[in-house]
Amino acid sequence: MSQKTSWHLNHYLANLVAMSSHIIEVKNLVKKFDDFTAVDHVSFSVEKGEIFGFLGPNGAGKTTTIKMLTTLLKPSGGQITLNGFDPAQHPNQVRKSFGIVFQDPSLDDELTAVENLEFHGVLYHVPRALRKQKIEELLNLVELWDRRNDFVKTFSGGMKRRLEIARGLLHEPTILFLDEPTLGLDPQTRNHMWNYVKKLNQNVGVTVFFTTHYMEEADKAADRIAIVDNGKIAAQDSPENLKKATGSTTLEEAFLSLTGSDIREESANKMDNMRQGRALWGGGKR
Repeated sequence: MSQKTSWHLNHYLANLVAMSSHIIEVKNLVKKFDDFTAVDHVSFSVEKGEIFGFLGPNGAGKTTTIKMLTTLLKPSGGQITLNGFDPAQHPNQVRKSFGIVFQDPSLDDELTAVENLEFHGVLYHVPRALRKQKIEELLNLVELWDRRNDFVKTFSGGMKRRLEIARGLLHEPTILFLDEPTLGLDPQTRNHMWNYVKKLNQNVGVTVFFTTHYMEEADKAADRIAIVDNGKIAAQDSPENLKKATGSTTLEEAFLSLTGSDIREESANKMDNMRQGRALWGGGKR
């Protein structure tokens, strides 16, 4: 069997397994670090083709949950199904199912746009001919084809974010995770970014799972939202229904109504980072 045929077969089988309308299912998910519970029996689902917002104050458990969804942390309890696969049992299939844009920059500034995408495609075993085709398609999609041979260090923050989205989609994932994708960008660039994301969602059918602290972004972009606080789901519904349920005129008002107005310390994330080394798949208390 050729490399190209094998690659397509794997994607076909992954899609065949995921017959449910839920592309992500999370049931009673728990993550403990010794006696500290960062995620406390969280349950939610994401529909195929949905734009899903996962919101919460600092230290609410968002990052820990995403790390479990993306195979970086092993749950202490509960169940996760992503594109029909359990991350604990089939981590490689799960990793092939998603692309991710991290909060922190992750491109190689000393490589060109094309070289960054080429490197990603090789890591994911995308066949050469398909890789070349996808790189051209995606760079045109994010309007960077004319800058394909320029070094990334010459790009603006918005251009880098668009390139990261293109990279995350190169291996044809079914889910795109966006962790604070517009942090630090000006309002005009943020608006363009979400236009790209919506275009991808509509034209390619990719499911989008995102976090943000910009409530107006979540209000405009998300089909549904889950609000997590103190490791638990405080509410989940469409932005409009969340506003109605809390008697709020804006999503920010609804968010504050559900989570309170106290300033939060990032205790959960700090605990996560300190203990992540021994809490990964091989060790640590669960």
